[in-house]
Amino acid sequence: MTAATAGTQGRIVVVGSLNADLTIYCERLPLPGETVHGNGFAVNPGGKSANQAVAASLLGGNVSLVGAVGVDANGDMLLSSAAGAGVDISGVRTSATEATGVAVIAVDSSGENNIIISAGANGTLSPADVAAAAETFDGAAVVCLCLEVSLDTVEAAARAGHDAGATVLLNLSPYAEIPQQLADLTDVLLVNAHEASLFLGSAEIPGSDADVNVWEAVRLHFAERGLQRVLVTLGAHGSVVLDSLAPAGQQLVRVAPIKVKAVDTTGAGDAFTGAVAARLAAGAPLADAAAFASIAAALATTRKGTQAAYPEVADVERVLASGAVAL
Repeated sequence: MTAATAGTQGRIVVVGSLNADLTIYCERLPLPGETVHGNGFAVNPGGKSANQAVAASLLGGNVSLVGAVGVDANGDMLLSSAAGAGVDISGVRTSATEATGVAVIAVDSSGENNIIISAGANGTLSPADVAAAAETFDGAAVVCLCLEVSLDTVEAAARAGHDAGATVLLNLSPYAEIPQQLADLTDVLLVNAHEASLFLGSAEIPGSDADVNVWEAVRLHFAERGLQRVLVTLGAHGSVVLDSLAPAGQQLVRVAPIKVKAVDTTGAGDAFTGAVAARLAAGAPLADAAAFASIAAALATTRKGTQAAYPEVADVERVLASGAVAL
C-alpha cells in the first residue's frame, strides 16, 4: 500500500444507527402531493452509522459498531452486511420491543435523493448501551458519531471517546441543535453547507471558490462556538477544511472534487465520514483525510445503493495511481 492508503493504526468506534434502506428509483422526485412512476425497488443495508462503519472498515479501518436492531429479517441483513465488511458487531444489541429502523428513499435519474427515516430499534439506543460497551472505547483512536440516535446517547459516546483520548468525529446529520457540552467534546465536526448555515445561523455558506477572507470568517465563527476543526462538504464542489489548530497558512484548505458520473448519491456523505475516520485513525492530517475521503465518496456514487457501493482501498489507490488527484 502507499502511505496515503496504509491500514489504520488505531481502532474506530462507531456509535449510532442501523437502518434497512427501502429504495425506489424514478425518473424524477415527486413534488408535494404528486405520484410518479418508479422503475426499480431494492432493500439494502443502511443507516448512517452502519454505513460509516462499513465504509471505514472497507478502507482499512479496525472498526467496532455500537447500535441496536430488531428481531427481524432487516436486522439480520444489517448485521450480516456489517460483519461481512469486517466490522465488529458484538456491540450491536437486539431489541425485543422495536423493529429494525428503516429509511424510505427515492432516487431520481441524476442520482439525487430524498429520505424519510423511522428510528425503530435505533430509538432504544441509550447511554446505558454506551456504558455497557465501555471496554470497546479503551484505546480507541476515533469515535464516530451522527444524530440518528438520541442526543443523550451521542453525548455519552462523545464523553466516553474524549475520556479514552480518542478523536471525537461528529457528523451533524440529520441536523439538530446540539448542546454546548457536546460541541466541547467534539474534536472534528463534519457538516454539509446547509448544516453549516443552520449551525452558524448564517444565511449561506460560501462556495468553494469564495474569497479566502470569507472562509476565514466562517472558520472563526466555528471557533467561537468551540469547534476548532471543521470539514464542510460542498457536494459536487468538493470540501473545505477549517482547522484552527493547524499552523498559520494551513488553517484553510480547499479540497477539489473528483469528477464521476453519479448514479446514486445515497450514503455518499457516510462514505466520506467513514473515510475520514479511517484516515484519522491512521494518523493522517485532517486535510489529507478530507482529500482521501473525497475520492471514496465520489466512487460511492457510481453504483446503486449504499454499503454495497462503497469502495475498498484498492479502488481509491487506482484513482491515486491514475494521477487524477494527489494527496
